[in-house]
Amino acid sequence: MNQRAITGIETGEGLLAVDASTHYRFVVADDHPLFRGALKESIHNLFKSAEIFEAGGFDDLQTLLEREGDVDLVLLDLTMPGVRGFSGLLYLRAQFPGVPVVVVSANEEPGVIRRCMEFGASGFLPKTLGVETMRTAIRSVLEGGVWTPPDVDLSGGADEATRDLVNRLSTLTPQQVRVLMMLSEGLLNKQIAFELKVSEATVKAHVSAILQKLGVESRTQAVIAASKIETGQWPRPAN
Repeated sequence: MNQRAITGIETGEGLLAVDASTHYRFVVADDHPLFRGALKESIHNLFKSAEIFEAGGFDDLQTLLEREGDVDLVLLDLTMPGVRGFSGLLYLRAQFPGVPVVVVSANEEPGVIRRCMEFGASGFLPKTLGVETMRTAIRSVLEGGVWTPPDVDLSGGADEATRDLVNRLSTLTPQQVRVLMMLSEGLLNKQIAFELKVSEATVKAHVSAILQKLGVESRTQAVIAASKIETGQWPRPAN
């Protein structure tokens, strides 16, 4: 993460008036162009000199981050194309650990918010948030803090088995996360190797490592285990 200093004064609205020389680089990753536009406008109203990149799918996001490198904040939709459940967040935290990620989602369930924070998100912004609150949340994250909706109770913890699974999933490397995503789509080793441009032997090694890290014995069990952390978003394996 860039360590640029935030300078300015508090305005009457409670927002930081950032100096014109302050230059932040944001990535807005969402498959809805209208929402991306609204979020960009909100950011620009707070950070006048901000540079904002857009990604409509996870492949575009990955390419963008690899190309641009130095990014201050990623605003990530959980359900954009190319993402399975929390896999997008898992991948970003593993591949780009220095870039803070704020999840922006229409799903406001406390369990989903809690899981995002457990997987290393720096914040969670419901899409129903007002513009002023969203700006305050983004500012808080840039200052090094975390932000979750204050009216959502996140005190309830997951059971021990789920916590263990979350910890195990967090140990996957970026490539292993991608392989697990493809396993969830029912792809064979040969197909995964083609997509990732690696050998089948490499894919088999990744699958073996995934099984070991998740403490399961088969590909199907690996996908079912991953699906348990978010019913309905990480798909069951194809028949």
